[in-house]
Amino acid sequence: MDLFEHQARELFEDYGISVPKAEVTDSARAARAAAERLGGSVVVKAQVKTGGRGKAGGVKLAADPAAAELTARQILGMDIKGHTVRKVMLAQPVTIESEFYVSYVLDRAAGRFLAIASAEGGMEIEEVAAARPEAVARIPVHPAEGVTEAKAADIARAAGLPPETVPVLRALWQVLVREDALLVEVNPLVRTADGAILALDGKITLDDNALFRQARWGTGGTQDQGDGVHGDPLEAAAAAKGLNYVKLDGQVGVIGNGAGLVMSTLDVVAGCGARPANFLDIGGGASAQVMADGLSVILSDPDVNAVLVNVFGGITACDAVADGIVQALESVRLTKPLVVRLDGNSAARGRAILDGRAHPLVQQATTMDDAARQAADLARAGYAN
Repeated sequence: MDLFEHQARELFEDYGISVPKAEVTDSARAARAAAERLGGSVVVKAQVKTGGRGKAGGVKLAADPAAAELTARQILGMDIKGHTVRKVMLAQPVTIESEFYVSYVLDRAAGRFLAIASAEGGMEIEEVAAARPEAVARIPVHPAEGVTEAKAADIARAAGLPPETVPVLRALWQVLVREDALLVEVNPLVRTADGAILALDGKITLDDNALFRQARWGTGGTQDQGDGVHGDPLEAAAAAKGLNYVKLDGQVGVIGNGAGLVMSTLDVVAGCGARPANFLDIGGGASAQVMADGLSVILSDPDVNAVLVNVFGGITACDAVADGIVQALESVRLTKPLVVRLDGNSAARGRAILDGRAHPLVQQATTMDDAARQAADLARAGYAN
């Protein structure tokens, strides 16, 4: 679960990390009053759970309360990467001397956390990491050891951060551990002209599996989540249907049964020169309704040019999956080509069922490699058109 920036700031303050004074509102008129309380000149920031707000025009400096009202009116209601701006945060501007980047993120493959830090923070940290990877320090953190004073000092030295950032590094680790977070990021962490260390922006992703012990954020908690638990609208729609879906940046929609098979399918699609558009695991319940729900979510993604269904029949037989697809096609208008690969229990019968339906946009493949290749070719052809 991603938090809004203003919620991340609240946590930072709770753990002793300094942030500029700020207020949150959903009204342009209230923004004017907030700016007056904050001293007149403010930074107006869209509150949405996605990056790229500044480039989209969702972060602007307002010189006085009247400008703050006008700016808030312009930003409220904006669409930023599919997220509607319903609230803005007004923060006191600061005079920046230096900008840094610091974060902790879960490294699942290694079974530990990773501290990522750089003395070159700001909006273009991704470009810095790509162009000059040596400017970004990556320090493993064992969860049993954590970030001690010595470890925080090591991280600061490796990244070229000033010693004054060490307390912030320790406090951010406490946020990560005590709030059951998977990611804690500050970009930028700044040193002001008078030497203060402030977190100007924050991103926190909490572990959904731990929300039962986080009353502040979990079910029944009092915090306003605004656009829902999931930051991406498609993920939110899938979650409402009980689907295990993750949005990715690609053109091939993927449906499979079993997390391992789906992840392998993503790799094979990528190996065929295309990018997967999502992860969607329907598990063992490939009913008509589950298939219809999955197809409806994937087909609503404007980036998708082709869909690949890759199923290995086990407890759920392939003929049941095929029946589910056929019934789903009665309720979902198929607008993109669908490649189906069925293998395992009752695969031959499942293929025969799909052949009998003879939908013009449905084609079959007998191997995962062939299915991925077909879907990749179709996606590229659609993208070119």
